[in-house]
Amino acid sequence: MNRRQSSFSLAVLFLFLVAVFSGTAMAEPQRILVGECSKADIEINQGATAPLPSGIPTYTVEIANVCASGCSISDIHVACGMFSSSTLINPKVFRRLSVNDCLVNDGQPLAHGGSLQFVYSNTFSYPLSVASVVCYPHP
Repeated sequence: MNRRQSSFSLAVLFLFLVAVFSGTAMAEPQRILVGECSKADIEINQGATAPLPSGIPTYTVEIANVCASGCSISDIHVACGMFSSSTLINPKVFRRLSVNDCLVNDGQPLAHGGSLQFVYSNTFSYPLSVASVVCYPHP
């Protein structure tokens, strides 16, 4: 390696280190950060509830914004596999867009401290996890 290549390599390494330690490195692909929050600020809890009269199990899901900085969070996408329900779920609350991509609250903001619930029925529960969010700081 000649002196010019060595200088170039050091410059690239320096810029990389500056980007990493200044927080300007590429964002995680799972979230878009506008305010002070992340996908970890959305909690998903689900549990079994009374089965339908036909015997099909039901599950209640609660999705909550627990952002400590008071931010609103929108465009909440959930990894949901091949999610389906034998009972209707309001599509403005929760709907599958494609395999492993479900949208919460019709993409609208879920305010700080806000939550929503829905019940679905299927022979088994689906593992649900937050895939991506868009954050807005508290005004």
